[in-house]
Amino acid sequence: MSSQRRQNSVRVTSPDRPRPKAKASVKPSGKSKEQRDRHASGIENKSPERTEEKGAQKRGSRTRQSKTKENPHEYESQEKHRETPAPNRQNITHRDLSNGDGQSLEISESKENLGAACRRRAVSGDNDRRDSAKSKRQSKKTTNPHDYESEGKSQQPAKSKSGEKTAPKRQSKKERDPPNLDREESLESKSEEKPTHFSDTHPALSARSSDRKKKSVDKTALRELSVDDTLGKVLKGTIDKLKIKKCQRSTASSCVNDITVEVIAHLKKYTTWCADIERLPTGSYYENVKICEPDEFDVMLTIPVERVDIDPFDEAGAFYSVALKRHPNKHPLDIFLNEDKTIQASKMLSEFRDAVKEAVENLQCRYKIEIQRKKPRCPAVTLEVSENKNIISIDFVLGLKVHRASWPVFTKDGFKIENWLGKKEKADMKRQPFYLVPKYVGKGDAEHDGVVAKDAWRISFSHVEKEILKRHGQSKTCCEAGGQKCCRKECLKLLKYLLQRLKEDNSKSNKMSKFCSYHAKTTLLHACAARGNDNKWAYSQLADCFQQLSEDFVKYLKARHLPNFFIPSHNLLDQATPISCDFLANAIEFQCNNYFPIFSKL
Repeated sequence: MSSQRRQNSVRVTSPDRPRPKAKASVKPSGKSKEQRDRHASGIENKSPERTEEKGAQKRGSRTRQSKTKENPHEYESQEKHRETPAPNRQNITHRDLSNGDGQSLEISESKENLGAACRRRAVSGDNDRRDSAKSKRQSKKTTNPHDYESEGKSQQPAKSKSGEKTAPKRQSKKERDPPNLDREESLESKSEEKPTHFSDTHPALSARSSDRKKKSVDKTALRELSVDDTLGKVLKGTIDKLKIKKCQRSTASSCVNDITVEVIAHLKKYTTWCADIERLPTGSYYENVKICEPDEFDVMLTIPVERVDIDPFDEAGAFYSVALKRHPNKHPLDIFLNEDKTIQASKMLSEFRDAVKEAVENLQCRYKIEIQRKKPRCPAVTLEVSENKNIISIDFVLGLKVHRASWPVFTKDGFKIENWLGKKEKADMKRQPFYLVPKYVGKGDAEHDGVVAKDAWRISFSHVEKEILKRHGQSKTCCEAGGQKCCRKECLKLLKYLLQRLKEDNSKSNKMSKFCSYHAKTTLLHACAARGNDNKWAYSQLADCFQQLSEDFVKYLKARHLPNFFIPSHNLLDQATPISCDFLANAIEFQCNNYFPIFSKL
């Protein structure tokens, strides 16, 4: 048996015998006739004609899925035949030739008949598939013509009718990128779910979006810088125009010093209670914040008093009544005392005015001087001096120099310079005396505890203000040759000039009469105490600093409350009406929003 099997397994090599057609041996116990037919049709489907049906493969897969549900066993056998490649007919061997030549011829004939039947069935199956594909395309055309056109273009044959190859057409974007079913589903459920950002799942796109955001931020920053540069140029140009020339400064200061020396000499010589009078130069000129021209000077002439009692004249703590204590000897100011030992400020101011007039008469040969009419509730004697076709105004203010162990109790919550100039500087300044000037508010005949308003004295810290502006920096080298330059004084000059120009433009109106440069100075002192660091006042940030200072002033005006820097309970705007405060606040806001056009009207 074994030898017989070995002989049968030998290939037929005889040239006389014709080689039968290569067909796979059919096992009787294997597959049915229908399965063999399907197997043959699967082999024939691999012919070149199948290349024409590539476009319908997706739709054929759907039909196969439906067949699988109907008859899974049959579909598995069919898939196995499709997976196995067609055998090469020339290499097929006859494994079983033991039945003789006649039997082998019968098998070959039956195989030939079977092959012809399979081919006929394959052709009919191809026709059926074409008909089904055509019907599906027509139904698709009626439902969605646009998709059909794009799909039809992709299914065009690569060869023309003549059989020659044609150049492939360039595919459109729809053909290159087939429709994304997930994207369509997301579009349908867009109303139900929150949209997800595409850039979150794609780092490259998120990087691009971040770059765009950075570019937009840079553009806005450049715009802000351009705005600051424009405003900075306007403000710096204004400051340059506000500078006082050295020749004008020297001429004016020499004139004022000469007249002041002559007045003090005359008072000491001819007025008994002025024997110890002292000069205290105060005001913007001596604080180095004078603007435009050196045409205004303030000179306080003080008389020292040591043993005095001061009582608040009002609830704010800015006005006081002054009474002399008992002295072992007669005091020069006894001639001005009331029965309760309080000093009559109005009588003392009147004699001081007369003494200054006498001193001026002796100077008429050297200077052309005119004494201005007394203003109500004003403690100063104002002289106007004509010098080199310029008018110089000198205010001589009478004052009392009070030496006490401490300042009044109303100053306890004020003068907050600890975070600006330091605790040591504050302690040193509070050891200095304070001053009282004969000034009152309201009606002069109004009484308070038996004292009329015209005999009241207002407390003054002008000497401390001058010291603060001199040491204005947190650093000791601020604005020195080797130190950082700040813009505190420049901001004060600009705010004073803004207020001055607004008052000039509204000179016919009475709305601006209650405002003065001291309001601007107080605003700056509060701003410096709140923002004490020198870096916040760098000269390069002049535009921002002045804008902020202007906004601070507007805030005080709208609230109609500007606390005295030394006495917080004293409101410097209590005499201004709400209408006038709103008017000035709106005017300043307009200037801030339009690059201060009033500065260009120099």
